Amino acid sequence: MLVHNVKGFEAGPDEAAAAVAEHVPDIAMITEAGTRRRFQRYVRALEMEPAAPSLLPLARTVRNAVLVRPPWRIVRFHMHRFHASKRFYPRGALVAVVGRAGYRVHALSVHLGLAGEERRRHAEELTNLTAGLQGPVLVGGDFNEGPRSPAVRWVAERYWDSWERGGDRDASGSTFPAVDPTSRIDYLFVSEHLRVDGAWVLSDEVARASSDHLPLVVDVALD
Repeated sequence: MLVHNVKGFEAGPDEAAAAVAEHVPDIAMITEAGTRRRFQRYVRALEMEPAAPSLLPLARTVRNAVLVRPPWRIVRFHMHRFHASKRFYPRGALVAVVGRAGYRVHALSVHLGLAGEERRRHAEELTNLTAGLQGPVLVGGDFNEGPRSPAVRWVAERYWDSWERGGDRDASGSTFPAVDPTSRIDYLFVSEHLRVDGAWVLSDEVARASSDHLPLVVDVALD
């Protein structure tokens, strides 16, 4: 699995794809995907299938996206817009059902707000949304706060934090800022139906140049 805030592909979609080329995932949760043209170049470079509606019908940009690699496919998806989200910079969760023969998984790409109280409201709304989902659930994205902050703690009380389950105990898991990471603000949360076998933050020169966030890669298995 991959979680990455790509900052609108300002460094280039091919560069962002190259950053994860050696760890090409089955499922990816992308935030701040930027213009549809750049996003489509990224999708083609990774040879994945996207689910990426716009929160604003006439907008030319993509905020959140879920991508899958065969044999996984997109079964259906919808965009959930957080209540009272800003009109011209709306926050929300892309909810995709992805599947392969005999399996269905809910994958959510999430980007929480910048203000603390706003993030807590978004976290509560997010878990209210996921509470009604049946089967395995993956929640990945940019939460804009550290692991001991209220919104992250709220979600972590309901789902496993993949870094806590499978991350390197000698590493911090920090993903931001990419050039000198000091904060862990990008997460993958998983439901009890899933097993975390490992988690890594890609921090080589290519990854640092691809965005202001480092990519989070997680090895997840269905129990």
